[in-house]
Amino acid sequence: MIKLDILSDPICPWCYIGWTNLARALEARPDHPFAIEWHPFQLNPDMPPGGMDRRAYLEAKFGGKDRAVQAYLPVLQHAEGAGLTLNLDAIARTPNTLDAHRLIHWAGIEGRQTPVVLALFRANFIDGRDIGDPETLADIARDAGMDRALVATLLAGDADAADIAARDAHARSRGVTGVPTFVIDSQHVLTGAQPTETWLSVIDEITAQLSDNTP
Repeated sequence: MIKLDILSDPICPWCYIGWTNLARALEARPDHPFAIEWHPFQLNPDMPPGGMDRRAYLEAKFGGKDRAVQAYLPVLQHAEGAGLTLNLDAIARTPNTLDAHRLIHWAGIEGRQTPVVLALFRANFIDGRDIGDPETLADIARDAGMDRALVATLLAGDADAADIAARDAHARSRGVTGVPTFVIDSQHVLTGAQPTETWLSVIDEITAQLSDNTP
């Protein structure tokens, strides 16, 4: 197997689009060589713990309502191309995603990372749920087959928070400035929401190389 590390943030629409494109390629190549692991990167590491009103956040970030709308037009276009219908109007708050990343980390220990990441994407972008809310995160954990009570207890404390922050900082120190970032076999880096065709080419090339190296 070839390690595919994915650095993402569950409030990043490009991460959702990028995963959707990759997932299509994986479905088309069921014998793909990738072993996938998700890693934390917070788009807004200085976000208040309780998050903030999304409209206020976007207008402050992009310099007004009209600019925020313009900034999100490419997102909606690419999402549509990926077969996603993002319900952005349903998102009331932009959360701090530290706790969501902690949940993804714990899901990885149980081999449930990808289902939890996808549930976080759907909760945020489709259902308009606050993925900074501990109750919401505990429910997502339960629905993915994790122990809800245990996750709720962990979220009530600071378990692994320092580790998540350190991993985020390490990624930045290695030159990661945005997500999604895909690292193939700890050597090759792809950034951004790559189209499915690109992933098909990558998978086919790696598969051919592995085949050539087989005694």
